[in-house]
Amino acid sequence: MTAVERELPTDEAHDLLDLVRQLADERLRPLVDDHEQKAVFPREVFAELGAAGLLGLPYPEQHGGGGQPYTVYLQVLEELAAAWGTIGLGVSVHTLACYPVAEFGTDAQRERWLPGMLGGDQLGAYCLSETGSGSDAAALRTRAVRDGDEYVVTGSKAWITHGGVADFYELMVRTGDDGPRGISCLLADAGAPGLSVAAPERKMGFRSSQTAQVLLDGVRLDADRLIGAEGTGFNIALSALDSGRLGIAACAVGIAQAALDAAVEYARERRQFGQRIIDHQGLQFMLADMATQVAAARELMLAAARRRDAGQKFGTQAAMAKLFATDACMKVTTDAVQVLGGAGYVEDFPVERWFREAKVLQIVEGTNQVQRLVVGRSLARGPQAAPR
Repeated sequence: MTAVERELPTDEAHDLLDLVRQLADERLRPLVDDHEQKAVFPREVFAELGAAGLLGLPYPEQHGGGGQPYTVYLQVLEELAAAWGTIGLGVSVHTLACYPVAEFGTDAQRERWLPGMLGGDQLGAYCLSETGSGSDAAALRTRAVRDGDEYVVTGSKAWITHGGVADFYELMVRTGDDGPRGISCLLADAGAPGLSVAAPERKMGFRSSQTAQVLLDGVRLDADRLIGAEGTGFNIALSALDSGRLGIAACAVGIAQAALDAAVEYARERRQFGQRIIDHQGLQFMLADMATQVAAARELMLAAARRRDAGQKFGTQAAMAKLFATDACMKVTTDAVQVLGGAGYVEDFPVERWFREAKVLQIVEGTNQVQRLVVGRSLARGPQAAPR
């Protein structure tokens, strides 16, 4: 990946990015083609990232996190995704799965669970979607019934990243009436009796990232695994997604940057009609548009992250960043395939993989149509709610 001029606040952050680039070159890029081709989940790589302290970067050091601002964490994700999309996405999803306990758990719950979640030994999954409730998340049907000091959970969750390989699952379940106010959040260990996983999905891209349905057949969870109060789960879910969407934006920027770099390198070397193809104005313009899209996506993502780090509202800005960055990633990877021509369509070059991976980023953690709804509704609420 071309060295990007980074906005980093401390020498420690610069050292962190240097470490991530070294890991990407030495451990990620040599493995990605084989794992993606065979659809093998790289659990050993996540263990290495955990040992390096990269699975809890934006959370407090007192609970085992890295204490890094979101502006730094997102640039780490970008570097990881540029080297191997599955790794960037996996770190983002794990960070999302830790969020309910970190932000809404009691002090006792944080002390009990966060060190394991953030310390690198565990991997998490975030379970909101169901087969009948994707964008309409408030329509979820998985139910948890209180039985003495336990909840009994029955239902299923769909499209779960790390389904079957996670150590813990953050479950959004229905404990009350229909609608968002009847939803609660429960923490389940992977080994809970009655929790099982269906066969992994066969996907267009991110093939080494395991995605599967999580099946819940009378799973009994102690009542102290309720995160927040009953009925607050939907608010927890939406709050988590505001941050999670920035993670997806970072992955999109990383993949788009990698595709741009590959296209520029190829265009400098490939000769047609007696000159390098990058010297043809038509292709120069295409590359210039690609570079502009990547740079604009990065700046929009970091602007939202700065608001988050400053304690300001950032949900609308996160929706904008996710929308713009993932659409840009789809366009840039498509154009990268075009620049390489036939070479871009075969697996010998990674641009075809980035093209396949870009598509799902427009779908996960809220489709881009949902992001437009979020932004549009903020405008409809009036000037004080509109993004600035």
